[in-house]
Amino acid sequence: MKILIAGLGSIGRRHLRNLAAEGSHELLLYRTHHATMPEADLAGYPVYTDLTRALDQKPDAVVISNPTALHLDVAIPAAERGIHLLLEKPVSHSLDQVADLQRAVVENKVRVLVGFQYRFHPTLNKVKDWLAAGEIGNPASFRVVWGEYLPGWHPWEDYRASYAARPDLGGGVTLTLCHPFDYLRWMFGEVHSVWGSAVSAPGLEIGSEGVVDAGLTFESGLTGTVHLDYVQRPGTHTLEIIGSEGMIRWSNNTGEAGLYRAASGAWENAQPPEGFERNHLFTAETKAFISMISNASLSPCTLEDGIHALQITRAVLDSAKSGQRIAL
Repeated sequence: MKILIAGLGSIGRRHLRNLAAEGSHELLLYRTHHATMPEADLAGYPVYTDLTRALDQKPDAVVISNPTALHLDVAIPAAERGIHLLLEKPVSHSLDQVADLQRAVVENKVRVLVGFQYRFHPTLNKVKDWLAAGEIGNPASFRVVWGEYLPGWHPWEDYRASYAARPDLGGGVTLTLCHPFDYLRWMFGEVHSVWGSAVSAPGLEIGSEGVVDAGLTFESGLTGTVHLDYVQRPGTHTLEIIGSEGMIRWSNNTGEAGLYRAASGAWENAQPPEGFERNHLFTAETKAFISMISNASLSPCTLEDGIHALQITRAVLDSAKSGQRIAL
């Protein structure tokens, strides 16, 4: 299988390493040479700096891992040629041209996996199973807290010049850390309305918002909040769900999930498999992508899923700007 990787920043390099580790794919690189990482690990791979020429190599699939604001510049031309897509989250920085991508995907029978890798987290899947089984009764509210200190992400570059800090590249904490807007919908169904509040990150000197609080109300009546920031040290990422018959807690830091049943007054804990590490989410995603292409298996996260997550994310930002609740 011939796979083109578009964008060779940190996430693009991760996809390259994971695909190379499988050892059975012909890998091509499309890049603009704006990445700030070392070049040594790219030696030996064919490199194209012109997108048309890269797509002329007739890859079976494209991994789109360039900055968010540039995703559709690659995704649409690739889809128009019938090339399958692993599209990093979020789908784009705005909803402009998303309909063009949808149309190209349908007309050319393109398979798409959007890169919300938390769908592959073993204990987050356990949380989803507990909810589906009614272990805490009717969910009443939830709270997500996710904060990470932006200057510590990529020590090799000036964080102020990174895509995560730059609005022109689709940066900002809301878009960059948008995973909860996908996995909450994956667990609880469709979102009815959204409010948001966003401010700059104190002391970071970046042009995008760095602290966001959002409220989501689901069609089921469930309500809850999502907090995202570029400031928190030590970093944390947690989910808490309160139900009529108990509660669930999940921590990305430890990988542990906990279920409290009110009837028994006891906790049940779930641990990730022995040896589990963050890259396992991405290797599971890679295997699902290859299976989707080779065996026509269903996408674990479709383009429509990705668009819904983008609509929620944009609604949070629009609400923060207008001061109004946004109905979806």
